[in-house]
Amino acid sequence: MAVAAPSAPPALLGLALPAVIVAVWEVLGRTGVVPQGILPAPSLVAAAWWDWAFASPGMGLNPYLGTWAETVLFSARRVFTGFVAAILIGLPLGIMIGWNRLVAGAVDPLIQSLRPIPITAWLPFAIAVFGIRDAGAVFLIGLGAFFPIVVNTTAGARDTPKNLIRAARMMGASERQLLLRVVLPNALPSVFTGMRLGLGIAWTAVIVAEIVAVKTGLGYVVWDAYYVGRK
Repeated sequence: MAVAAPSAPPALLGLALPAVIVAVWEVLGRTGVVPQGILPAPSLVAAAWWDWAFASPGMGLNPYLGTWAETVLFSARRVFTGFVAAILIGLPLGIMIGWNRLVAGAVDPLIQSLRPIPITAWLPFAIAVFGIRDAGAVFLIGLGAFFPIVVNTTAGARDTPKNLIRAARMMGASERQLLLRVVLPNALPSVFTGMRLGLGIAWTAVIVAEIVAVKTGLGYVVWDAYYVGRK
């Protein structure tokens, strides 16, 4: 009887292709096939990140020495603020759109018409209204996270089984109890899906916002490094 060869663990299989890509990238960078100014080798990138994260800032004149944690905190604070604002507005609004036909008729067309607009298209508006400061970045982050949250919450509320609603009403549940104890729990899977998508968009939006709308954070550092030709 033939004995099947032992298969590699899934985790190792998943790491094989990235390891090959990094190795090829390193060889191409070190041999000069790909110019270092265009695509530095991974080892050089790692060394530069190490200096950015852990090197002594000295007199503080070099923004790429020992400032990584501070830079990440700037961006994380903006993402947290915008994301929480998107949840506080998008979650109850999505529940009401999915539950109340009057609210849906009044609000949903506007949301559906604004939702396809790319977040980058809102940059001039954010700068004109909020200027070059944190409020503009938080607005863009919150707006980017808002649409996935409100759309998925609306879908979850609309998909509440009618039998559950009828049973709750037969037991004397009020409209408020229906929303909190039937509709909201049923919509939670969709809510969490919207939050997960919204968080990803929020981190994309913070980079875009910081490149233009503020002077700190990961996006600003990336743009500054590009502008000064830092490899």
